[in-house]
Amino acid sequence: MTTTTLTSREFNQDTSRAKKAAQRGPVFITDRGRPAHVLLTIRDYQRLTGSTMSLAEALAQAGDADFDFKPPRLGGGIFKPADLG
Repeated sequence: MTTTTLTSREFNQDTSRAKKAAQRGPVFITDRGRPAHVLLTIRDYQRLTGSTMSLAEALAQAGDADFDFKPPRLGGGIFKPADLG
């Protein structure tokens, strides 16, 4: 993993360079010489945050991946009695 540091000006002038660098590792963006932001790929971000995957993402995994899927519960009751009147 390679770490890259860019000034805010460098980042603004060449965002494609920053995105390519993010494929190799985190990109630190500085303001007035101090680290202010970090650019990561979405995959690295999700790995760091431990974010959960959607059902579609889980089903798209290759192999016999085992995962926990806890769909949100619907509140307020979705079933209503029939109005026969």
